[in-house]
Amino acid sequence: MNPGNPSATAPPVWVMGAGSIGCYVGGLLAAAAQGGKVAAGVPAVTLIGRPRVLQAVGERGMALTAVDAAPQQVPPGALRLVAEPPACEGPAPLVLLAVKSGATADAAGQLARVLPAGSLVLSLQNGVRNAEVAQAAAPALRVLPAMVGFNVAELEPGHWHRGTQGALAVQDDARLAPWLPWFATAGLPLERHADLRAVQWGKLLLNLNNPVNALSGLPLRAELMQRGYRRAFAALIDEALAALQAAGIAPARVTPLPPERLPVVLRLPDWLFRIVAARMLRIDAKARSSMADDMAAGRRTEVDALSGEVVRLAQVHGLAAPLNARMVELLDGSWPAPPPRLTAAELWARLRTD
Repeated sequence: MNPGNPSATAPPVWVMGAGSIGCYVGGLLAAAAQGGKVAAGVPAVTLIGRPRVLQAVGERGMALTAVDAAPQQVPPGALRLVAEPPACEGPAPLVLLAVKSGATADAAGQLARVLPAGSLVLSLQNGVRNAEVAQAAAPALRVLPAMVGFNVAELEPGHWHRGTQGALAVQDDARLAPWLPWFATAGLPLERHADLRAVQWGKLLLNLNNPVNALSGLPLRAELMQRGYRRAFAALIDEALAALQAAGIAPARVTPLPPERLPVVLRLPDWLFRIVAARMLRIDAKARSSMADDMAAGRRTEVDALSGEVVRLAQVHGLAAPLNARMVELLDGSWPAPPPRLTAAELWARLRTD
């Protein structure tokens, strides 16, 4: 092992659910490992995922690109590739849970069968309840919520691209210490918080654009440049802010704009929005939402973990969130048949249908 390599002194990392986020984060960690091993013959990073993804990585390695960073290449053989969690030999890994929300309980149960009690799991998932769901399914493990502040798209098999800036935020735990230098070296420093709930809700407000983007059929930046789509996004945020206020939850500021100002700025005319939201628009033309990828692949979306969460919070506090409820219907109501691509006017008409 390389004594100057942070991963050489840390237990391994497993990525449970090697999709776009999991592959990008796991790939950067593998690149930072610089060939270091955590046990004889075992790569520092293990990807656990679908055969399609693993086959591409096994044959081509990984190409990792970003809007603001130099490209990196991870050669085939630099990661361990498995379809299911392997038997745990040696020190317990840090698990990055990156499966879709609907698969959380099952994935956590699989991990519980092979990991020793107390093993750390970071939920790198959308929404606000996945860590709780995983913890309930695997009570012997220690599941921590995390928030991924950037967008990643799979441009082709084996190539993942980060199209926006952002950080990884996690709920702090002293047992994360062995992995902190490794993440920092990989360009993924962990922003630690005593309580992540406000950050999760701040990110969920932004993620309410995911279903809008998916239904638009456009790249993220192109969709955000159309006021009609932004009007729908703003209306979904309005309902969420009302529910959060009723619940006494103050969402964290995760963009240059405070949460309560987002709907106002989104409704500005296009020419003014370009100026006021210039920092928000630092998105390259390749970026798209993971929900758009799910739709394209015929997979069920995570809209229930986003808009559905707003609906549930509103109901608990005696409010309604009809536009978010309608968004869940639009994306999930016809599954597995894909919903239609909608113009901004068509989307607004669908949302306003009683």
